[in-house]
Amino acid sequence: MANELVITASSLAERGIDGATWSALKNSIYPGAKDESVMMALDYCRARNLDPLLKPVHLVPMSVKDSKSGKSEWRDVVMPGIGLYRIQADRSGDYAGAKEPEFGPDVTLTLTGIEVTVPQWCKYTVSKRMPSGEIVEFSAKEYWVENYATAGRDTTAPNAMWKKRPYGQLAKCAEAQALRKAWPEIGQQPTAEEMEGKTLEVDARDVTPRTTTEALPLVASEETLQAITDLLTSMNKDWEQDFLPLCSNIFKRDIFQASQLTEEEAQKGFSFLQKKAQVAA
Repeated sequence: MANELVITASSLAERGIDGATWSALKNSIYPGAKDESVMMALDYCRARNLDPLLKPVHLVPMSVKDSKSGKSEWRDVVMPGIGLYRIQADRSGDYAGAKEPEFGPDVTLTLTGIEVTVPQWCKYTVSKRMPSGEIVEFSAKEYWVENYATAGRDTTAPNAMWKKRPYGQLAKCAEAQALRKAWPEIGQQPTAEEMEGKTLEVDARDVTPRTTTEALPLVASEETLQAITDLLTSMNKDWEQDFLPLCSNIFKRDIFQASQLTEEEAQKGFSFLQKKAQVAA
């Protein structure tokens, strides 16, 4: 136990953190978090020249699933909060304000026996001053059914936060997307508000060169792709403008063509699309 305290004290000294600041971080900013998790947050803040006492990043307990083994474990993950995105936009010197979020019509959904009334979508607009002096608006529209977190793996009902604050949570997600559009250098890491209550899938890959006789990873089947195409047609939507951007948002990576989707991703995207069709009906 003594060795652990010595190691912690040494680590704090290296980071320029005194005892009082460490106590504040442990007891007020990140109460209940493990020492190593708080250290991760400190290192993140130091690397980006951020004041950790302002809590620009969050320690989010997440069920992290290894895509290779299929096993899940709980761990603390350092994630930026929407406040950090606002700080970065302000530091750029180009931030020119934002409009009040716009919400779509309320819709009532029944999810695993739970009835909830939520906004169909939220549109958030931020303004950026370009080098020419012109003020340009960047908007993002996010749908509730594409963003909400479920109460568990075996239910489609929303968790407590998304049930209690359907407008506020969705507005934060839309704001994060709008800020990413206006300032790409902010990064593509999802915010804590976007990922709260969700499972983080870690894509563990074997980087050993493959031989020509090895089987390639599974891709989306023709049957699933055709089902998606049929549903898109019935909704008067298409792959390029609607479904691929939807998948990019869900899986937090750029997806430009159907061949980039795995069968699991295609089925998840199809499920979200079905929910949108039900809401629109």
